[in-house]
Amino acid sequence: MDRVWVAVHAGDPITLAGAISCLRARAELQVVPERRLSEAQVFVVCADAVNADVMGLLRRTAEATPVKIVLVTDRFHDADLLAAVECGVVAVLPKAAASGERLVHAVLAAKRGMGDMPPTLLGSLLAQVERLHKEVLRPNGLTASGLAPREIDVLRLMAEGWDTAQIATKLSYSERTVKNVVYAVMNRLGLRNRPHAVAYAMRSGVI
Repeated sequence: MDRVWVAVHAGDPITLAGAISCLRARAELQVVPERRLSEAQVFVVCADAVNADVMGLLRRTAEATPVKIVLVTDRFHDADLLAAVECGVVAVLPKAAASGERLVHAVLAAKRGMGDMPPTLLGSLLAQVERLHKEVLRPNGLTASGLAPREIDVLRLMAEGWDTAQIATKLSYSERTVKNVVYAVMNRLGLRNRPHAVAYAMRSGVI
């Protein structure tokens, strides 16, 4: 059985010890020290409230490693929710309800890419995503994937093995336009090359 490697951060030693004890009791979990966070697949962050310090930790974590984050907290401002999700938070558990079994379940679910949030937070997140779509993405001709419709068309054909000339003919573009579309996607999203751009589109579910 492959173990899920998990690191834990807490604002006080008692909470830290309690969380680690719960996780170590399960054979399918391997707890590693926070200093070895880069080896972890899931990062449990326990905090009384999500404040500037906690958000800073989430941002630094996101920049350093693609770990999934389970956040255990009693106070979470709606305004920080979307930013937290962008940093890798996939589950939010109220501290009062975070029993050992619930925490373990959230960690295992996070490893599988599944989320766990209270209904009120989930509703707020969906409302923020909808507002982002209406106020930012749609006015700029972008979809929720961060790709414009014609960018999706080009990447879809690239994924099917079409070359630049064939794509240009199919979409009635010049070859220069096709190259510019691909370059714009790579530059905007920080993608390394064409295969990376296609892989991004596939992971986003648009092709």
